[in-house]
Amino acid sequence: MNWDDTAPSTEDAAPAGADRLVGPDADGEDTAVEAALRPKDLAEFVGQERVREQLDLVLRAARARGATADHVLLSGAPGLGKTTLSMIIAAEMGAPIRITSGPAIQHAGDLAAILSSLQEGEVLFLDEIHRMSRPAEEMLYMAMEDFRVDVIVGKGPGATAIPLELPPFTLVGATTRAGLLPPPLRDRFGFTAHMEFYAPAELERVIHRSAGLLDVEIEADGAAEIAGRSRGTPRIANRLLRRVRDYAQVKADGLITREIASQALGVYEVDARGLDRLDRAVLTALLKLFGGGPVGLATLAVAVGEERETVEEVAEPFLVREGLLARTPRGRIGTPAAWAHLGLVPPQHQPGGSGQQGLFGP
Repeated sequence: MNWDDTAPSTEDAAPAGADRLVGPDADGEDTAVEAALRPKDLAEFVGQERVREQLDLVLRAARARGATADHVLLSGAPGLGKTTLSMIIAAEMGAPIRITSGPAIQHAGDLAAILSSLQEGEVLFLDEIHRMSRPAEEMLYMAMEDFRVDVIVGKGPGATAIPLELPPFTLVGATTRAGLLPPPLRDRFGFTAHMEFYAPAELERVIHRSAGLLDVEIEADGAAEIAGRSRGTPRIANRLLRRVRDYAQVKADGLITREIASQALGVYEVDARGLDRLDRAVLTALLKLFGGGPVGLATLAVAVGEERETVEEVAEPFLVREGLLARTPRGRIGTPAAWAHLGLVPPQHQPGGSGQQGLFGP
């Protein structure tokens, strides 16, 4: 529901607004569904209780003063609702929203063009803000603090800085890697929030709400089955719900039960713990080909036929969080839980030697 941290012009973005649940093709349908499932205000937003409470205070106080809301920084893994919260901020403040991304702003002039066209009180959502170019970043400091930018005209000794006043606006920055933001930029946000992964019970609420909006019949144990495989992420929960819906409509009577959900997710190669094909390929290669490691990331990526960045950024975070894989100075190693999950027996003397025993016990 919160549930796709993406916008049309960004790598992580989702379109804002749609009035149909189906489209002319699969991509169009998914896009419309994602937009339709988004909560429209904080009261509808499921999970992130502390963030919602804090943000509600910030927005209500700004409305009471008749002022523009403070700049907001949202950090957390993809799929937790950062884009949705930015849209809710705009809706709660009764302001329009403009969506762009850090990678799209490579020059200070790109940012100046966006800022100079903002309306008073408008919300500017800047996704993946940590990937913005340094010149644009430095221009943003002044824009956030003083609501003005200096536009440089000309080059060399004859260059002239023309100050351009900006109307008060609210910047909502989103990042999956808050540590990459320089301190001067972080310090200019009036409110910062870190979004946590969702508990299964919260994901069940997400799934039941989405099922109601999609007119899908689902039993409580069916929602629990999907929630348990959603990796703590609402975006994934909604995506799996749509795929289970398809299976239930074609292979059953449309009602999603635990058995139907389990069968459907088996077809889509999502196991009981939420691991997908890539996750299992990484674990299988690590355990079967390299005896549990340690093995270097590049070697592991070659073994599964994927790019190094794909393994490191897509598969590893979840495997590490689940305690199935560990990063060590010598390389990646599989934990006892990984051997157990794949139903394999670890060798008596693993390459990690006594060092691995020390990490995970006898």
